Amino acid sequence: MNPDLDALQPYPFERLAALKAGITPPDALPHIPLTIGEPRHAPFEGALQALVDQRHEMARYPATGGLVELRRAIADWASQRFDLDDLDADRQVLPVNGTREAIFAFVQAALDRTRPARVAVPNPFYQIYEGATLLAGGTTLTLDCRAEHDFRPDLEAVPAETWREVQIVFVCSPGNPTGAVTPLEDLERLIQLADEFDFIIAADECYSELYLDESAPPPGLLQACAKLGRQDYRRCLVFHSLSKRSNLPGLRSGFVAGDAELISAFRRYRTYHGCAMSLPLQHASIAAWRDEAHVRANRDAYREKFAAVTEILAPVMDFPTPEASFYLWPAVPGGDDEAFARTLYAERHVSVLPGSYMGRPGNDGDNPGAGRVRLALVDDLEATTQAAWRMRDLIEQTVSWETTP
Repeated sequence: MNPDLDALQPYPFERLAALKAGITPPDALPHIPLTIGEPRHAPFEGALQALVDQRHEMARYPATGGLVELRRAIADWASQRFDLDDLDADRQVLPVNGTREAIFAFVQAALDRTRPARVAVPNPFYQIYEGATLLAGGTTLTLDCRAEHDFRPDLEAVPAETWREVQIVFVCSPGNPTGAVTPLEDLERLIQLADEFDFIIAADECYSELYLDESAPPPGLLQACAKLGRQDYRRCLVFHSLSKRSNLPGLRSGFVAGDAELISAFRRYRTYHGCAMSLPLQHASIAAWRDEAHVRANRDAYREKFAAVTEILAPVMDFPTPEASFYLWPAVPGGDDEAFARTLYAERHVSVLPGSYMGRPGNDGDNPGAGRVRLALVDDLEATTQAAWRMRDLIEQTVSWETTP
């Protein structure tokens, strides 16, 4: 077997299961998980209907590049959403089976292990970035995302000699787990660095359509390119998905867009990889990318939950004001994220993900995820607010115990 498999760290949910092992939570309280970022809202009905209507297409092999109609639907959506001048559906768009699969595969295709092969990732991060890097023979460079820098990487803190070893930089905006949005100015600066040091920017934008201010959608990497007059999107790729936008995680549908040369090479890799999206799923995707009403309704539902949970937890927990995604990133009382998660499960039957499980020790030796937990507000309003009240009750009782003479 590939010896690099031994370098993979346990996935966060494996560590969480081990943390909770042997605990018997109170039976009287139904379990409320706030751990996995799996949308629980109703999937877009138009996509489901398209699956039924096009089920006969299961009799045909799909092409790696996908249907022309799908690429055009994606190009039209992205051009409108990010103010682009006619994204080329044939050369600059490639349908994929969700961002997870595409991100992993792209690193395998892009990393050149004959020279220093570092991949810069935000810290804390989505663990696929790290796993893909290790299995491609590379090493990660963690860019800490701390409160003092608004939970975004400090690009200026990286020395030039380090940038020279970097081949790929991952951006996650809106961020998982922090929810932080990378402003256009930071994206433009990163593009300048990519030009100077010749690396690829891979922007994971799968949460881009879950934002709380309807008048301020998060900017994207291709939008930053367009603002700089770079319609070739050189060195830049974005990854998008229908999982969060349209509540279709089981569809495994997304796209990669940007630099035509990178798209061409990645498409060639995928021809051998054998991961073309089935035709009924492509038709369902076309329906989803062409409809915005369900996406606005989805944002409304998240906005309502964020408002309710923020009102409940703000008096007892410190967390950044949510901008986008469906996560909260609160600091835990006492600073021990594992102890908090274990106690919350044992005493209130609510599961949260310790922030330290999503991070690695940074330049100062400290894990920037430590002392925080990730709350995924994916369940319905009633369950989510009930979990928040249980959390607040635990914290208030613990504070009372600690202050009792």
